[in-house]
Amino acid sequence: MDDPARLREPIYLDYNATTPVDSRVVDAMLPYLTRYPGNPSSGHCCGTSPREAVTAARSQVGSIVGASGADVIFCGSGSEANNLAIRGTVLASTAARRHVVTQLTEHPSVLAACRSLERLHGVEVTYLQVDGDGRVDPQVLSEVITPRTVLVSIMHANNETGVVQPVADLARIAHDRGALFHTDAAQTVGKVPVSVPDLDVDLLTIVGHKMYAPKGIAALYRRPGVSLEPIVYGGGQEHGLRAGTENVAGVVALGTSAELAARELASGRAEELRELRDLLFRHLEERLPGRVQVNGDREHRLPHVLNMSLDGIDADELLSATSSSLAASTGSACHAGGTEPSPVLTAMGVDDRRARGTLRLSIGRWTSVDDVERAAHLIATAAASYGAP
Repeated sequence: MDDPARLREPIYLDYNATTPVDSRVVDAMLPYLTRYPGNPSSGHCCGTSPREAVTAARSQVGSIVGASGADVIFCGSGSEANNLAIRGTVLASTAARRHVVTQLTEHPSVLAACRSLERLHGVEVTYLQVDGDGRVDPQVLSEVITPRTVLVSIMHANNETGVVQPVADLARIAHDRGALFHTDAAQTVGKVPVSVPDLDVDLLTIVGHKMYAPKGIAALYRRPGVSLEPIVYGGGQEHGLRAGTENVAGVVALGTSAELAARELASGRAEELRELRDLLFRHLEERLPGRVQVNGDREHRLPHVLNMSLDGIDADELLSATSSSLAASTGSACHAGGTEPSPVLTAMGVDDRRARGTLRLSIGRWTSVDDVERAAHLIATAAASYGAP
């Protein structure tokens, strides 16, 4: 597959932030922006093609996670899907079941949803610590669940470190104690095999712009029988849980991207990405001996993500020095006019100095060996200018 011209410069190593839109996805969308403008809810002929397209996309999205299309609820973003899963579950529960368990390295949309439930509805939330590798210990979860626990929400893989959580083990503990389980799988669906029967989850978040569809479209898998309070009230679309006329072009894009990703997974692309990631790491280790430290579990992590700290550097300054040639993320975030270390790294026990020297390099569909080698050269050259730590 040809590398899109827009990605040739700078070298794009920020696929976890967002993926470029695949041209095949654009082609699938276009008819629903031009030839088929009808409302899927319309009873006349102009609603037929959009309605059929939405149904087909629902099946495509369900298929990539081993579910029925009937269990897929389309949303406007992963953050919205997470809010529907968390707030929807709690607000549909009885007053006797108002305890939620999550963990400190979740996506901000999960943490903010939980905090809003604490603030507005008096819900008790337990925030689990992670170990130095960024993983939740199932035993710790088993110790905090109570008869009041209605939901456990633990992400499938972390967006910064790529660390994969033991979701199946955690879900089993939740179910044994009568709680539902939600996982934010924004970073895993389409990147590695994901199966809701194997994970045994009740709710699972899927995000389009993490797998080569446009921004503004996502989905929530809901196990049959799970009750949710709607996130948007209105005309009854999306099983009455998310009112509003469907974004047909976006829905088609998500369905198409799911089908393309499923084919790619079947072809062994995940292993190819793992080899590219490891090649990038080896090049950096060779160029910067003793200065490269991987953050997060080395075994349980996504094949396309390298989160590493470079001793003796400031990652923001390093990226600024390469900004016209390399697009990547760092281990700090803008906050109140300054920068703060990543909360994810802090929760893992990474000190401020090391966090500020952290880069997140994430590769994807159009990353080549040449990209990896050039990126390693750019990073190592910039880092060398700092000298030995």
